[in-house]
Amino acid sequence: MIQRFIELGEGYSDLYELLEIASANKHRLTKMMAFHTSINHKEVTSLAVVLKPTAEGNFQPLYICLEGIPNPNLMKNKRYDLFQEKANEMGQTIIELKVKSSAEFAEKELFYQYLIGILRLNHCIPPLQ
Repeated sequence: MIQRFIELGEGYSDLYELLEIASANKHRLTKMMAFHTSINHKEVTSLAVVLKPTAEGNFQPLYICLEGIPNPNLMKNKRYDLFQEKANEMGQTIIELKVKSSAEFAEKELFYQYLIGILRLNHCIPPLQ
């Protein structure tokens, strides 16, 4: 199985796209996640939507808005509230994890491999087959 993060961006329009992906694929939606981290002493959050693998090709997409939202546990913000509202609408509980920041990795691909490893170990996504 191929599991891959698809990065959308950090802004409001990217978050709206992430929410639309969740709505349009509600039959495939498995998880809604928040990854909390610290970059240069600033607490930020990445929001992600995990879909079921495709029937053909066995590809599992993980859409993410990377490190662009203030940590909602420290500062209430509208972007996280929109994500929470969508999770409630979809019958999902947001899974929250504290992770290293992407800045701690030499390449973004290594960061995404790190996240996939964490998600597999926590049984949030299926193991490598």
